[in-house]
Amino acid sequence: MDVFYNPNGIGDVLIIPIKSTDNRYDIRYETIGPVTRIVANEEILGYNISDASKHLELNDTGKIQLTETLLSAIKDLFQQHDISDSLDFDLSPKFVVGYVLEKSQHENADKLSVCKVDVGNEVLQIVCGAPNVDQGQKVVVAKVGATMPSGLRIQPTQLRGVPSNGMICSQKELGMPNAPEEKGIYVLDDSYTVGQVFPV
Repeated sequence: MDVFYNPNGIGDVLIIPIKSTDNRYDIRYETIGPVTRIVANEEILGYNISDASKHLELNDTGKIQLTETLLSAIKDLFQQHDISDSLDFDLSPKFVVGYVLEKSQHENADKLSVCKVDVGNEVLQIVCGAPNVDQGQKVVVAKVGATMPSGLRIQPTQLRGVPSNGMICSQKELGMPNAPEEKGIYVLDDSYTVGQVFPV
């Protein structure tokens, strides 16, 4: 899980995104001490922590991986201000190497494939529209909860009626320099190990 800290561009605020919403009109903000809770339809979308550098040790800027140490400090801050919200976030890696075990034709879409992808500790069903995806490939998988370089957050979804949990990524989607223009997923060579973290 990633958090964001840009003191020069935004100010001394740590942004903790949890969920996204398309309904911007129902968003409300609840501030308790330095913590602002962002809520829509009774669901917490995230938190902003103001004067973050006074409360937390932040050595990096931009997109920051939320570590157990930083999460523990945030939990302490919440406790100090009697905020009882659960912060039991999944901190497992969200960009990993996967192996396409199966590929089948989507029943309702000619250009979509339904893939079973081994990511080391589980097998995910992912609907993929790339023309070059195939069984037997090692690929980069953005798991549910991943935040793409574009800012898109990966969530469980249904594509033309078929559940999809994650995304098989192209080089461009991963923000890699000199990514090819043609559409297609990034197929890895055999030096990669299924389940290993892929740096993004």
